[in-house]
Amino acid sequence: MLYRIVYLISLLPFKVLYIFSDVLAWLACDVIKYRRGVVRRNLVASFPEKPEKDIRKIEKRFYRFLCDYFIETVKLASMSPDKMRRHLKVENIEEINEAVRQGQSVSLYLGHYCNWEWVSSLPLHIDPAAKCAQIYHPLENKTFDKLLYRLRTRFDANNIPMKDILPTLITWKKENVPSVTGYIADQAPGLNIHLFVDFLNHETGAYTGPERISKFLGAKAVYGHMSRPKRGYYTLRFIPISENVKKENIFVTTRKYFTLLQDNIRETPQYWLWSHNRWKRSRELFNQYHGDKAADMLTHL
Repeated sequence: MLYRIVYLISLLPFKVLYIFSDVLAWLACDVIKYRRGVVRRNLVASFPEKPEKDIRKIEKRFYRFLCDYFIETVKLASMSPDKMRRHLKVENIEEINEAVRQGQSVSLYLGHYCNWEWVSSLPLHIDPAAKCAQIYHPLENKTFDKLLYRLRTRFDANNIPMKDILPTLITWKKENVPSVTGYIADQAPGLNIHLFVDFLNHETGAYTGPERISKFLGAKAVYGHMSRPKRGYYTLRFIPISENVKKENIFVTTRKYFTLLQDNIRETPQYWLWSHNRWKRSRELFNQYHGDKAADMLTHL
């Protein structure tokens, strides 16, 4: 029933949906003030060189984008493949398909930047010899979990829970099936981590799981650089990180990813997920948690 309601809403033209989005943005920013303290704190700390008026401008634009992201995700329910291709332009896809044709898997590093949900349409562009996958965290609310699962698999992407991703990729590797797997690796990890990076003026704990998996697969690694030339339209371009992660020294791939993501965010800051409490686990907490073992934790994947 929920999917049917979402589907009916998604049939509305973008122009109508964006009017609804503008109202939601005003409510979220100025009335409800949804996580506004977190957003402001993150922006001020990430851009200490910017004056307050610029921070407020980014903040306003962020809430407008956040609500656009919400209605654009709803729109997934009814978008045709042709319409999806028009609204998400994918450049230099041949770099991915060439690796796939040679039997090599590809790790696609993404951030919570622009509309990452629309990247689930990548199977429309990938050589059918490959399996396309994306990792997700199942929601506690089963109804909304089923809804998001259905939206994210509309274009035949494999939506795989984090706990199942490695066994799935191992199975495909044994079957000699190359994979193109998307990793949104800018979330706040727990304290069992192995790397801190300089990111947006913060000492930031980093997920290294994608690098470990990529080394196991001997995967090519690319960063999915996204831009939004106008409302409702995105461009996805692939920037090489490594031709074969297995041959790289540890942490090189992860560090390059965070540098590329940071550059992407600084281009147009309002399109990153500033409402996420990204820096809630500090180095100090890490050291307290691991005690004498803290230094050793940061020497290996």
